[in-house]
Amino acid sequence: MRLQESGEMYLETILILSRKLEHVRSLDVAGHMGFSKPSVSRAVNLLKNAGYLNMDPTGYLTLTDSGRAIAEKIYERHNILARFFISIGVDQETAFEDACKIEHYISDVTFDKIKQLVDNR
Repeated sequence: MRLQESGEMYLETILILSRKLEHVRSLDVAGHMGFSKPSVSRAVNLLKNAGYLNMDPTGYLTLTDSGRAIAEKIYERHNILARFFISIGVDQETAFEDACKIEHYISDVTFDKIKQLVDNR
């Protein structure tokens, strides 16, 4: 079963925050994404029940191996696509916004070709 775009966004956000913060909580995710705490709590519970996240007794969030794999894949797509768009003349803000939209839907085949182009520049 494929994870929905919103689930991928939450996992990617937790990955990004975990690289900046010693501990990540739902409140950090809410602040970063601009979502309400109840919305984030609901998503966290869904991701936890699906086996993508762990939450310790103090409320700290960590990605499971499967959650980390998805987050890393989306994060890589986001960065490679943004770099590609910038390389063809798109301004940085638009490039990152468009990459965020496309990263969830682009096929592996097309992404791999774009990645080859970006890596060879």
